[in-house]
Amino acid sequence: MVNFFVHRPIFASAIAIIMVLAGAIAYFLLPVSQFPDITPPQVVVSAHYPGASAQVVADTVTTPLEQQINGVQGMT
Repeated sequence: MVNFFVHRPIFASAIAIIMVLAGAIAYFLLPVSQFPDITPPQVVVSAHYPGASAQVVADTVTTPLEQQINGVQGMT
């Protein structure tokens, strides 16, 4: 097989050029997004405190929840 390409260098060069061109075409046709849409994970907490004002809910529910959630590993 090596002798075949040694005795036909033009054919070997043509095959090499075809392979390079096919690789270049495939490279540009790859469906890869340069900047994909990445949605960070979200946590939604809903707390109901009937009869309480917004300040009371913020002081007694929201702040302690935020402190505990921020203490969880992997949460920023």
